[in-house]
Amino acid sequence: MSKSSTLAPKTIAESKTTMTEMVMPNDTNPIGNLMGGNLMRWMDIVTSICAAKHAKNYVVTASVDNISFTTPIKNGEVVTLNAQITRAFNSSMEIFVEVFAQTLDGNNIRKSNQAYFTFVAVDRETMKPCPVPPVIPLSEEEQKRYEGAQRRREIRLILSGRIEPKEATEVIDYFKNV
Repeated sequence: MSKSSTLAPKTIAESKTTMTEMVMPNDTNPIGNLMGGNLMRWMDIVTSICAAKHAKNYVVTASVDNISFTTPIKNGEVVTLNAQITRAFNSSMEIFVEVFAQTLDGNNIRKSNQAYFTFVAVDRETMKPCPVPPVIPLSEEEQKRYEGAQRRREIRLILSGRIEPKEATEVIDYFKNV
């Protein structure tokens, strides 16, 4: 039995986190678009808050999956970032974040980005990885992200060289059934 299974499971709603920012001139590039690095910083902040709420401990960013920039976000627009945990492993957690932009008057609402972040919980005294509570997915969407998290984790572990591709049983099984 893993250490995290001794902790009380938590629903995804218990740690959902929303952050809203307004794009100011110092956040933009020379053509008036939000700089990607500033958006990535906001994404890291909202996902780390979500992870810390779930773990009830300090967390550190372990990895970030692909972030693509699909639509520009302009100076003066409002950015809303929604983060939620998808799954907890032993000491790590996968957090999904979606980014929406809109004009100040609430028009032209659009999804501009999404990504998966991985965090590791660390004990406040020892600063060593510590167990996190399991996740209870309730909705169909939560269950789908929960199930996909193991495959995404295996892909991250392959890309980081921590496991061999032949050890990625969830990924192998998934592609056998496609």
